Amino acid sequence: MKGSVYNILKAKFLVNEDATKNWRFILFIVVLAIVMIANTNRYEQKIFQIADLTDKVKELRSEFVDRRSELMKLKMESTVSEKMKYRGIISSPVPPQKIQVKKIQEKSFLKKIWQ
Repeated sequence: MKGSVYNILKAKFLVNEDATKNWRFILFIVVLAIVMIANTNRYEQKIFQIADLTDKVKELRSEFVDRRSELMKLKMESTVSEKMKYRGIISSPVPPQKIQVKKIQEKSFLKKIWQ
């Protein structure tokens, strides 16, 4: 047992006759580790990119809400009438009336014949 641990520490398994199998396996493990590290790095970059985009979406959404509320205030009748007072335009004291135009219905062919 003591001799086998000593051989491992001296790395005799890398210089033996059948060392080519060991070197291939070690090379495979190293390539696999490099691929895993690269994959983890790309995964973390994607996570950071998603977090940045989420922050931008929240910021743009809050800006949209601010602009929409500002627009609603500008569209209010009181705001419009106040701005028009400076130009000499005032609102009418008489409320508007709805005009309804009745469409003349054409008589059907049978009704035209019977008249």
